[in-house]
Amino acid sequence: MDKLLKVSRQRADPAHHSVLPIRSKILWSEALLRSSLPDASPTSSSTPAKPRDHLEPRHMHDSYCELVLPFASSPEVLEQYTNASGGIRTGMLLEHLDSLAGGIAYKHMLGPGVTSLEKDAGFYIVTASVDRLDMLADLYPPIRDMRLSGQVIHTGRSSMEVAVRMEALEKDGKEETIMLGRFCMVCRDARTHKAAPINPLIMSTPEDQMLFNIGELHKKRRQTQAVRALTRVPPTSEEAEALHTLHLKYGQHESDKDFKTVEGVERVWMGDTLLEKCMMMFPQERNVHQKIFGGYLMRLAYELGFTNASLFTRGHVRFLSLDGISFARPVSIGSILRLTSHILHTSNSEQYPGIVHVGVQANVVDAVTGAEQTTNDFRFTWCRDGGAPLMRKIVPKTYKEAMLWLEGKRALDIGAEIRGMRKASWKT
Repeated sequence: MDKLLKVSRQRADPAHHSVLPIRSKILWSEALLRSSLPDASPTSSSTPAKPRDHLEPRHMHDSYCELVLPFASSPEVLEQYTNASGGIRTGMLLEHLDSLAGGIAYKHMLGPGVTSLEKDAGFYIVTASVDRLDMLADLYPPIRDMRLSGQVIHTGRSSMEVAVRMEALEKDGKEETIMLGRFCMVCRDARTHKAAPINPLIMSTPEDQMLFNIGELHKKRRQTQAVRALTRVPPTSEEAEALHTLHLKYGQHESDKDFKTVEGVERVWMGDTLLEKCMMMFPQERNVHQKIFGGYLMRLAYELGFTNASLFTRGHVRFLSLDGISFARPVSIGSILRLTSHILHTSNSEQYPGIVHVGVQANVVDAVTGAEQTTNDFRFTWCRDGGAPLMRKIVPKTYKEAMLWLEGKRALDIGAEIRGMRKASWKT
């Protein structure tokens, strides 16, 4: 898909490459004043919203945006993104990609020449999910300038798929694709908050049609995965057998005094990998809808998951993929957010000595009642950065944990398939 996106980028007007800002520009004190007015809402206005009777079709390249992060050429910029080991904070890059996807979606709706969001557009766009973000090459070394870019590749009635890329820019002018991913965005009516129609796409080239077809396949795959979700249907016979084998080998003795290792592999109960953080949500991290910016939540979840993966593997880990994010509801400013993380699945392969799949759940906590509501579910995969194979095995105790273990297995199987396809394409 990245080759098709490169072709599409060449048709985009360089004058319209700039990213549309989706952070709030109004003062928080002004936003508070507006919210205190009668019938006020983050998307309401004293003037009627513009009618959207005619939706002008758009070319794919009309929504193209890019952002260059000059890590190699600007030490000042690099310092803002440097992690403890001297590399780049990947969580901050994910935050940028979420912001980029939102700007691309709005540019598709408002036109390629738009430079700011209209107050009375009559609609708003939210991230429904992130299907995948895969690391296709090493982020570093060496430290290089990075270009983050993307465009809309598929539209439905009220949803669109945004493909994003991150490329390393070499000094000799060559480019290397580092990361490739997909965001599913949905459009809502500003008054009713129900699904709103979006501008259709024009397929003007064979490459556009191929990208659209890929988006259609992704849409069907999402529908199939929803039908096959373990919250709806039982595991397959193969999955049940794998789970039963795991239980017979590692799960029959609950006491670590009676049993802890088998064939040199240490058993770790899933519940014992819990890691969490709790924090207040401040207005500095809000979006144009006066809610907490989704990319900020992605960064928080990534960093907690990375910490858990590092503790579990007892060493440095390398990011492989974001396997999925679901956005159930927005996070309000001033709310208390509790992030909980568990190691859901582990495996080894010839290419990677240890692979760790991590789940992070974001809940909003009611400070008065203590009640919690889930806002997001995040899934990440890291691999051990060199060394011997990982000799620790995650084992579930409860049925709920067993289903999470199987979800992790499914995610790792999909990731292995994608990396295998990528490797095969390099050989051809």
